[in-house]
Amino acid sequence: MFQKADGANYAPKGKPTPVCGKGEFPFAAVGLDHGHIYGMCNGLIEAGGELKWVWDPDPEKVRDFTKRYPGVKVARSEAEVLEDSDIRLVAGAAVPADRCELGMRVMDHGKDYFTDKTPLTTLEQLEQARKKASETGLKYAVYYSERLHVESAVFAGKLVKQGAIGRVLQVLGTGPHRIGGVRPDWFWENERFGGILCDIGSHQIEQFLFYSGAKDARVVHSQVANYNHKEHPDFQDFGDAVLVGDNGTSNYFRVDWFTPDGLSTWGDGRLTILGTDGYIELRKYLDVCRDDEGDQVYMVNHEGMQHFSVRGQVGYPFFGQLIRDCLDRTETAMTQEHAFKAVELAILAQEKAASIE
Repeated sequence: MFQKADGANYAPKGKPTPVCGKGEFPFAAVGLDHGHIYGMCNGLIEAGGELKWVWDPDPEKVRDFTKRYPGVKVARSEAEVLEDSDIRLVAGAAVPADRCELGMRVMDHGKDYFTDKTPLTTLEQLEQARKKASETGLKYAVYYSERLHVESAVFAGKLVKQGAIGRVLQVLGTGPHRIGGVRPDWFWENERFGGILCDIGSHQIEQFLFYSGAKDARVVHSQVANYNHKEHPDFQDFGDAVLVGDNGTSNYFRVDWFTPDGLSTWGDGRLTILGTDGYIELRKYLDVCRDDEGDQVYMVNHEGMQHFSVRGQVGYPFFGQLIRDCLDRTETAMTQEHAFKAVELAILAQEKAASIE
């Protein structure tokens, strides 16, 4: 179920499905700037991970975190966490522009890194991260939560893999968000959050690559705007883009910060996957005026029309796969190249975006 109490963040909670023994996978949380850290930690704990340490320079953030995870130890410094040889992985949700630097420090200490999306904000950082991952063999894993931590998205992946709608031709995604209450200063600064297409757009591009099977793509068109937040001239509250995959598939997505107060959750995220033999629509977080629980999947193919309500039925296999990948040095949860390709395309879309204000 979703925790909606804080208004700005969602932290999915699922059924415990441990993939390792008690104490076999100690991990730490470093960098609490984005609330997604709670979803990241929930997923790892449910898969058998043991949350040992937390560190952030802001004591208020740490206090809130320890209320949610009362057994975690508060480190005196980041170094205390990184120098603990028992820690297998560090999860972090730092300011987007700082996520790569944190990852480099984590990997320099011989630990796998699991970061919130967007995992970095520039092509220079991407080159640095690719080089470090290649040199060390360590993981620079990314929490693309709009697919990995959404049961309807996991279920849709199974339908596509089974060939339920034939060959995928197009993925169409919308990712509206609500600004909510008070946001930190970095939220409004393009250089710090990376721009709307790099930040929340990276979710959409990752989903396109996954469902379409494309290994690469080109950005045909992208645009951004600041329609309604002129008091923050560096902010972008709207963006969209068109991509074409290397296998001929296409993608259109729109992201924005215009979720109205009347909606019962932070955003009415939807996804439509068109195939040669049918289509699938995901109503991820709610089905407006019908079901506030979300995870509603609609599929139409040659056999007919079907509706699947999958909340609590599918689970979140990514986290267990990631833990096993770290322990076994395999690559089943998500390939490193896929994780990097999604953000590379998001950065390119951001860089070439026309302003339509």
